[in-house]
Amino acid sequence: MLPLAIAGLGTTELLIILAVIILLFGASKLPELARGSGRALRIFKAETKGLMDDDEPADDSRKTPEQRQIEARQVDVEAERQAALDAERRRHGDTTT
Repeated sequence: MLPLAIAGLGTTELLIILAVIILLFGASKLPELARGSGRALRIFKAETKGLMDDDEPADDSRKTPEQRQIEARQVDVEAERQAALDAERRRHGDTTT
């Protein structure tokens, strides 16, 4: 039978680490902690996949409503920023853009 070894740690060390985690967070908080970690990993995985898919055209059907809302806000902020820049240029008489 092969010993359990993760990152060079043996079974005893992993059990001690698990016991310390249970003492720190409490047994009732562990499922919540695991759920939060799972969500964070899913989001991270989706974002890294999104970075790899940047060359492909955007597929709005795969985006969540929150992602669409954030993108719409980003477009609005960029439009406001561009309008402010244009107004500043007009105020200073610079129309060469």
